[in-house]
Amino acid sequence: MKKLNLLLTMLLTLTVILSACGTNGDSSEGQKDCEPDSSAIKAGIVTDEGGVDDKSFNQSAWEGLKAYGEEYCLDKDEMYGYAQSNQDSEYESNLTRLTQQDYELIFGIGFKLKDAVQTVASQNPDTKYALVDDVAEGDNVASVTFKEHQGSFLVGVAAALKSETGKVGFVGGIDSPLINKFEAGYVAGVKSVDPSIEVDVRYAESFSDAGKGRQIAKSMYDSNVDVIYHAAGGAGNGVFTEAKDIKAGDSEANVWVIGVDRDQYEEGSVDDSNVTLTSMVKRVDVAVQDVIKRTIEGNFPGGEVLEYGLADGGISVADTNEEAYTDEIASKVKEWKEKIQNGDVEVPQTREELEGFVSNLE
Repeated sequence: MKKLNLLLTMLLTLTVILSACGTNGDSSEGQKDCEPDSSAIKAGIVTDEGGVDDKSFNQSAWEGLKAYGEEYCLDKDEMYGYAQSNQDSEYESNLTRLTQQDYELIFGIGFKLKDAVQTVASQNPDTKYALVDDVAEGDNVASVTFKEHQGSFLVGVAAALKSETGKVGFVGGIDSPLINKFEAGYVAGVKSVDPSIEVDVRYAESFSDAGKGRQIAKSMYDSNVDVIYHAAGGAGNGVFTEAKDIKAGDSEANVWVIGVDRDQYEEGSVDDSNVTLTSMVKRVDVAVQDVIKRTIEGNFPGGEVLEYGLADGGISVADTNEEAYTDEIASKVKEWKEKIQNGDVEVPQTREELEGFVSNLE
C-alpha cells in the first residue's frame, strides 16, 4: 500500500511539473514555452487620455504591441510596455520616462502627442519615435497616418442604406483636422447614396468623456436619428450605452451605432440583439507591428510619412453583424470601395472639400 501511495504521489508531482512546463500564460506570470527572439527591440507606447482599455484607438495600438511581444516571446515591461496618459500634461513626461528606461522605439498614440513627441525626440536623437495620426518633424521620428476618410465614406454608405428615418448622426471627439476627415468622409458617403438624408454632426470635445457621448447620442436618437457613427474614442462608449439602453427597453427600437478604429461589435451586444451596424476598422495594431518590423530589419522610416488605406488593408469595414449588415449593404459598400480604389471617387478630407463634393451631387 505504501508503494502504491508513493507511486501515486510521484505521478501527481510529475503531472504538476509537466503542466507548469506547458503553460503559455501571459508574461506577468513568468511562464513561457519559448525563448525570446534575440533580434527583438524594446518597444513601447504612450497613450492619449483614452488609455489602453478605451475599446478603440489606444486599445488597438496596445493589441498590436502585445501581438509583437507574443510573436517574439518577450516579457511585458522588460521588452514591451506602455505609459498611460490621463491628461495632456503627462505626454512629455511619459515619453521621457520610457526613453530613460531604454525603450528603443516609442510610439505616441494620437495627434495630441505631436508637440511632446517632437520635443522629446529632438532631445534624444539616438532613440526612435513614431507618431500615430499626425505628421511630426525629426529624422528619428516616423509619422503613421491613415486614410480614415475612405473608410468613413464606406460606413456612410452603410448608414444611408440602413436608415429608415432619413436622419443619421456623427459624434466626433475633439473638433480637429483629423476627426474632420472622419466627418467629411462619412457625410460624403451618406449623401452619395441619398442627398436628402440629414446628417446631425456634433462633437464631445473629449476622447474620454463617455457621459458627454451618451448625452449627445440621447439627443440625437430623441430627434429621430437612427444611425450614429462615432469617432470619439472613449467618449464613443457613451453612444453605445445609450443605444443599448434604448434597445433593452424596446427590442423593436431602430437604433444603430457604427464603431470606429476596431471592430466594436462586442460593444453593441444587448440581450439577444446587437446595436453595432458595422465599424470603420483602422488597423493601428497592424501599423504598430509594421513599424516595429521595419525597425528590426534596419529600415526604420525616420523622417518619413507612412499612410495606410483600403488598398493595403490598413482601413476596412467590419461585417460581423450579419443580421444587420445585410448582403445588400455589403454589396453596395463593395461597389463604392472599388470606385474609390479605381480613382472614380475622390473622397473629401475637409469640410471645404465636402462642400464642393456635395454640391456636385446636386
